[in-house]
Amino acid sequence: MRKILILLSCVAIGISACKSGAGNNNALPILGNREAVTKTVDGKTVTDTVYQTIPAFKFVNQYGDSITNKNLNGMIYVADFFFTSCPSICPVMHRNMLNVYNEFKNVANFKILSHTIDPKYDSVAVMKKYADKLDISGQSWWFLQGKKEETYKLAESYLAHAADDAKAPGGHIHDGYFLLIDKQKHIRGAYDGTDAAQVTKLIADIKILQAEPDQSMAQ
Repeated sequence: MRKILILLSCVAIGISACKSGAGNNNALPILGNREAVTKTVDGKTVTDTVYQTIPAFKFVNQYGDSITNKNLNGMIYVADFFFTSCPSICPVMHRNMLNVYNEFKNVANFKILSHTIDPKYDSVAVMKKYADKLDISGQSWWFLQGKKEETYKLAESYLAHAADDAKAPGGHIHDGYFLLIDKQKHIRGAYDGTDAAQVTKLIADIKILQAEPDQSMAQ
């Protein structure tokens, strides 16, 4: 949660400093860690800013297909963390995510990735049944299952939190954020998935991201 608070602080104070915001008041900021890298270009020393990206991963979706980060090349996508037997926030999150799915399900290079944090229970068959219950079809929304430790580590790269907690409902704890990722695998926004107004803002921000010259999407 602390990392999310830091992330949201970046949204609040960092927009004007972020690369993609330069010269465009509507552009979304790039969130997360960054570092200055000095290099030589055409004999001159220049300093560039390198932004955090989502690292490589490999999971299995609700159809039993292997999905890696390479399947997201050239894609704008939204990611979240959940588990199918979640008795608390997940049902609300995914009812709200349906609005994102219905808005963009026919866009060729857009995806939704929902990572289960309970792979022991959430088999491929369970995830497919869960997707069917939500009336999800096609390839727009993938429910992904893999090793729990790798999923927890990946959550950190999204500045999200997921962990075991015997005292939590269902035995797992996670935040309810939807993370917006651009084609370069930068984090461009974080939205409370339990808040319908935040999800409406997410949909609007996806359209802003689509309009960026290097983010144009096939309709």
